[in-house]
Amino acid sequence: MASIKVLKGKDGKPRYYVQIRIKGCPPQYDHFLRKTDAERWIQQTESAIYEGRHFKTTESKKHTLGELIDRYMRDVLPSKKKSEQRQGTQLLWWKKQIGAYLFADITPSLIAEQRDILLRGTTKRGRQRSPSTVVRYMAILSHAFTIAIKEWGWLEDSPIRKVSKPKEPRGRVRFLDKDERERLLVTCKDSHNLYLYTIVILALSTGMRQAEILNLKWSDVDFEKSRVILHETKNGEIRQVHIAGHALELLKNLDKIRRIDTHYLFPGKSSRSSIDIRTAWENAVKKAEITNLRFHDLRHSCASYLAMGGASLAEIAEVLGHKTLDMVKRYAHLSDTHTAGVVAKMNEKIFG
Repeated sequence: MASIKVLKGKDGKPRYYVQIRIKGCPPQYDHFLRKTDAERWIQQTESAIYEGRHFKTTESKKHTLGELIDRYMRDVLPSKKKSEQRQGTQLLWWKKQIGAYLFADITPSLIAEQRDILLRGTTKRGRQRSPSTVVRYMAILSHAFTIAIKEWGWLEDSPIRKVSKPKEPRGRVRFLDKDERERLLVTCKDSHNLYLYTIVILALSTGMRQAEILNLKWSDVDFEKSRVILHETKNGEIRQVHIAGHALELLKNLDKIRRIDTHYLFPGKSSRSSIDIRTAWENAVKKAEITNLRFHDLRHSCASYLAMGGASLAEIAEVLGHKTLDMVKRYAHLSDTHTAGVVAKMNEKIFG
């Protein structure tokens, strides 16, 4: 609802003071020398509010999305080393599409339109872009808006907040059964790559990611406490991983024949880089006659074995280095027997 009050200024001429009150939106105020200008402002502002493109600050009329992206890529993105290149590519896509728009003209419907274009588009490899990928595109834009709101004062609210994200598929759970595991380990042991068997054993027994294993340095290994320290993890936090049994034995054997010209446990041809196991891995999987298996599925296998062995979801999350239980809920069905046992014990204790 809008109202106009007429007051005389010091020069004796009328001033038209306008107030707009709409539920769910902060009151808007302005004043004009002419009534027609006041009425036009009311019409434009109310229309912008209802369309979801009104921002309280006048900064929204000064800056474009392209300016936001340029500043974000210059001041914020360099601190995100692991995702800098990928997120930079995503931000440049947004800039190309709607970078010329002022904030005041960016509506949820405009962003939703671009979301749909992303969903219909293809990747560099010619594959249709997945909902999960589109969610990542939207996430980086959302964070850029958040920085503009909290730190730069360029706008009051994020237009992307009202845009629905594509529904992501349930997380993949592919784990090796006993027969597959035995066949794979045999082919890895026979591989021309001398490190492949140890790398696969580490992945299966600890749930470490491929990059975490390949980037291990001898300074990260603590034989006294039977653990390794991961300094570079996906969530950016330092994590300790306990090593036991056969995996620990293999590391100790590797320590006896380690190369002195490199810090890596699994060095490549150059002492300054770790080994590339892609070809050796693919050959081992093919020779073992296993289908639909990725290296990352060894991490799923470890989690699945933990669940079937009676580990709680919290314990699995601790081993894998997840901050929340959301990522490990996919293994819940594998621990039904353990859960049933816990409930039975509780009931027996209470009711006898």
